[in-house]
Amino acid sequence: MFIVGILGWWYGRGWGMRAQMLRDKLMSTFDYFSIDLLLRTLFSPYRQISAGKVRGALGVQMRAFADRLISRMIGGMIRLTMILIGSVILVVYAIFGVILLVVWGVVPLLPLISIVMVSAGWTP
Repeated sequence: MFIVGILGWWYGRGWGMRAQMLRDKLMSTFDYFSIDLLLRTLFSPYRQISAGKVRGALGVQMRAFADRLISRMIGGMIRLTMILIGSVILVVYAIFGVILLVVWGVVPLLPLISIVMVSAGWTP
Protein backbone atom coordinates (compact mmCIF):
# COMPACT_ATOMS: atom_id res chain seq x y z
CA MET A 1 0.00 0.00 0.00
CA PHE A 2 2.89 2.34 0.81
CA ILE A 3 4.55 1.71 -2.57
CA VAL A 4 1.25 2.27 -4.37
CA GLY A 5 0.85 5.60 -2.59
CA ILE A 6 4.35 6.71 -3.51
CA LEU A 7 3.92 5.67 -7.14
CA GLY A 8 0.50 7.33 -7.22
CA TRP A 9 2.05 10.59 -6.07
CA TRP A 10 5.05 10.18 -8.39
CA TYR A 11 3.00 9.67 -11.53
CA GLY A 12 0.16 11.97 -10.47
CA ARG A 13 0.73 15.05 -8.38
CA GLY A 14 4.53 14.88 -8.49
CA TRP A 15 4.62 14.82 -12.26
CA GLY A 16 2.14 17.72 -12.34
CA MET A 17 4.30 19.70 -9.92
CA ARG A 18 7.35 19.08 -12.10
CA ALA A 19 5.40 20.29 -15.17
CA GLN A 20 4.27 23.38 -13.21
CA MET A 21 7.91 24.09 -12.26
CA LEU A 22 8.89 23.90 -15.93
CA ARG A 23 6.03 26.24 -16.88
CA ASP A 24 7.04 28.72 -14.16
CA LYS A 25 10.68 28.63 -15.30
CA LEU A 26 9.68 29.30 -18.91
CA MET A 27 7.38 32.16 -17.87
CA SER A 28 10.05 33.75 -15.65
CA THR A 29 12.58 33.52 -18.48
CA PHE A 30 10.05 35.07 -20.88
CA ASP A 31 9.45 37.83 -18.35
CA TYR A 32 13.19 38.30 -17.69
CA PHE A 33 13.90 39.01 -21.34
CA SER A 34 10.63 41.00 -21.74
CA ILE A 35 10.17 39.58 -25.20
CA ASP A 36 6.63 40.91 -25.57
CA LEU A 37 7.68 44.43 -24.57
CA LEU A 38 10.66 44.31 -26.90
CA LEU A 39 8.42 43.25 -29.77
CA ARG A 40 5.99 46.09 -29.09
CA THR A 41 8.80 48.68 -28.99
CA LEU A 42 11.03 47.11 -31.63
CA PHE A 43 11.52 50.30 -33.65
CA SER A 44 11.24 52.85 -30.88
CA PRO A 45 14.19 55.22 -30.49
CA TYR A 46 16.97 53.80 -28.36
CA ARG A 47 17.60 55.85 -25.21
CA GLN A 48 16.53 59.04 -26.96
CA ILE A 49 14.38 60.91 -24.54
CA SER A 50 14.11 64.17 -26.49
CA ALA A 51 12.90 62.76 -29.80
CA GLY A 52 10.11 65.28 -30.26
CA LYS A 53 9.45 67.66 -33.12
CA VAL A 54 12.17 70.12 -34.02
CA ARG A 55 11.45 73.55 -35.42
CA GLY A 56 13.95 75.49 -37.37
CA ALA A 57 15.73 75.53 -40.68
CA LEU A 58 15.55 72.59 -43.09
CA GLY A 59 19.08 71.52 -42.15
CA VAL A 60 18.18 71.33 -38.46
CA GLN A 61 15.05 69.32 -39.19
CA MET A 62 16.97 66.93 -41.47
CA ARG A 63 19.58 66.40 -38.77
CA ALA A 64 16.90 65.66 -36.22
CA PHE A 65 15.24 63.23 -38.62
CA ALA A 66 18.58 61.46 -39.21
CA ASP A 67 19.20 61.30 -35.45
CA ARG A 68 15.81 59.71 -34.84
CA LEU A 69 16.26 57.30 -37.74
CA ILE A 70 19.68 56.14 -36.54
CA SER A 71 18.39 55.86 -32.98
CA ARG A 72 15.49 53.68 -34.16
CA MET A 73 17.82 51.46 -36.19
CA ILE A 74 20.15 50.96 -33.22
CA GLY A 75 17.18 50.27 -30.97
CA GLY A 76 15.79 47.77 -33.46
CA MET A 77 19.09 45.90 -33.72
CA ILE A 78 19.62 45.75 -29.97
CA ARG A 79 16.04 44.67 -29.26
CA LEU A 80 16.11 42.10 -32.03
CA THR A 81 19.35 40.67 -30.63
CA MET A 82 17.82 40.42 -27.15
CA ILE A 83 14.69 38.77 -28.59
CA LEU A 84 16.82 36.19 -30.41
CA ILE A 85 18.94 35.45 -27.32
CA GLY A 86 15.84 35.14 -25.15
CA SER A 87 14.15 32.88 -27.67
CA VAL A 88 17.17 30.58 -27.88
CA ILE A 89 17.33 30.33 -24.09
CA LEU A 90 13.59 29.61 -23.95
CA VAL A 91 13.95 26.81 -26.50
CA VAL A 92 16.92 25.31 -24.61
CA TYR A 93 14.97 25.44 -21.31
CA ALA A 94 11.95 23.86 -23.00
CA ILE A 95 13.99 21.01 -24.48
CA PHE A 96 15.75 20.23 -21.19
CA GLY A 97 12.45 20.56 -19.34
CA VAL A 98 10.74 18.02 -21.57
CA ILE A 99 13.72 15.68 -21.18
CA LEU A 100 13.47 16.03 -17.39
CA LEU A 101 9.73 15.28 -17.53
CA VAL A 102 10.43 12.10 -19.50
CA VAL A 103 13.23 11.08 -17.11
CA TRP A 104 10.88 11.77 -14.18
CA GLY A 105 8.60 9.02 -15.47
CA VAL A 106 11.45 6.53 -15.84
CA VAL A 107 13.15 7.06 -12.46
CA PRO A 108 10.94 4.63 -10.44
CA LEU A 109 11.73 1.92 -12.96
CA LEU A 110 15.51 2.31 -12.65
CA PRO A 111 15.93 -0.16 -9.72
CA LEU A 112 14.05 -2.82 -11.68
CA ILE A 113 16.07 -2.10 -14.81
CA SER A 114 19.35 -2.30 -12.87
CA ILE A 115 18.34 -5.61 -11.27
CA VAL A 116 17.56 -7.06 -14.69
CA MET A 117 20.82 -5.75 -16.14
CA VAL A 118 22.92 -7.10 -13.26
CA SER A 119 21.22 -10.49 -13.44
CA ALA A 120 21.95 -10.54 -17.19
CA GLY A 121 25.64 -10.05 -16.42
CA TRP A 122 26.08 -6.48 -17.64
CA THR A 123 28.63 -4.44 -15.71
CA PRO A 124 29.64 -0.87 -16.51
